[in-house]
Amino acid sequence: MVGLQISSIPLLGLFLIKSHDIYSVDGFTTPLQATSRSITTALTSSSITRHAKEKNTDGLAGEDLLSDFCQGTNEFWKNLVIEAVRNYVEISPAESTVNANSTPFQKLTAPPEVPGIPRPVWLTILGSVPTALGWYGYYKFSVEEELYHHEMRERGKVSGCGGYGTLFPFVYGVLIGFPLTLLHIPGGEFFIEAASAWILLGQINLYNRVNQLCTETESIKKELGLTEGPLWEWWALLPPPLDVVVGLRQVHFLSEYWRVVRGYPKEKDLVADELFPFISMPERFTLKQFFRRPKYWFWFTKDWNDFDLPFLES
Repeated sequence: MVGLQISSIPLLGLFLIKSHDIYSVDGFTTPLQATSRSITTALTSSSITRHAKEKNTDGLAGEDLLSDFCQGTNEFWKNLVIEAVRNYVEISPAESTVNANSTPFQKLTAPPEVPGIPRPVWLTILGSVPTALGWYGYYKFSVEEELYHHEMRERGKVSGCGGYGTLFPFVYGVLIGFPLTLLHIPGGEFFIEAASAWILLGQINLYNRVNQLCTETESIKKELGLTEGPLWEWWALLPPPLDVVVGLRQVHFLSEYWRVVRGYPKEKDLVADELFPFISMPERFTLKQFFRRPKYWFWFTKDWNDFDLPFLES
C-alpha cells in the first residue's frame, strides 16, 4: 500500500528535525558525521541492544545482527524527532489509554501501546478517509512501534525497524527527493525510488510478522479461525487495487490478534465482515480463487455464482 504511505506525508510534517541533534564543524553541518555517530551510538550503547545480547546468547548470529540493525535504525531516526512528539507517541503499557470500552476518537488519537491496540478496518477507514489518508501514516507508525516493543518484550530481539525506523526514512526520502525532481536536480529520483523500496520492503516484512503472530499458538489459530498465515506477503508487490486487498487483510488480522491477546470480546466489523467479505476470510486464497469467487468481493455480489472459467481453475 505504498500509495497510502505517500499520501500520509503532509501530516508527518510536524515530525521536525531537531537542530541541536545535527553536528557541525566551524558552523557547517556534516551529515555523514552525524549519521555515523548516531548509528554507532545507537548500536553500541543502547541498553536495549545490550539486553537483547545478554538474553539471547543462544540465538542465531543472523537474527542477532538483524535485530541490532533494526534497533540501531529505529534509534537513529527517533533521535531526529522533536522531543514533544516523541513524548506524545511514547510506547505505553496496554490500557494506559485504550480499553475495550474506549471511544473511536480515543483509539484514533491514542499513543502506541503494548500489547498493541486493536484497530479494526472500519476504524482505520474512519481515520484515514477524512484526513486524506493522513491518519494512515500515524497508523503505520503505531503498529510498527507496537510490534517492535512486543517482539523485544517477548523475545529480547526484533525483526522490524519500529515506527521511527520504518516510516521516517521513507518520509524524508520523499520530502527531499520530490523537490529535487521538480527542480531537475540530479539525485531526486534516487531518493524517491530508495524511499519507496524501503517502505515496500517494510510492508512485506510486516505481512510476514503478522502471519507469524496469527499462527504462533494453536489457541490463537483457533480463536482466529486460521489453519495457516492469512496473508501472501508478495501481494505487496502487486499493482493497485490488488495490493490494497492484502493491506486491508493485514489491518483486520493484526487487529484481531491484538484483540485476542488483550482478551477483548469479538465485535462485528461492518466493513470487513459485511461490505467486503474477502477482508475477514480466514482462508489464504490465491489470486485465481479471488477472481473466480465474486461472492466474497462485495456485499452486492454475495449471491453471485463462481465463474466457471478454465484459466481461473486452481
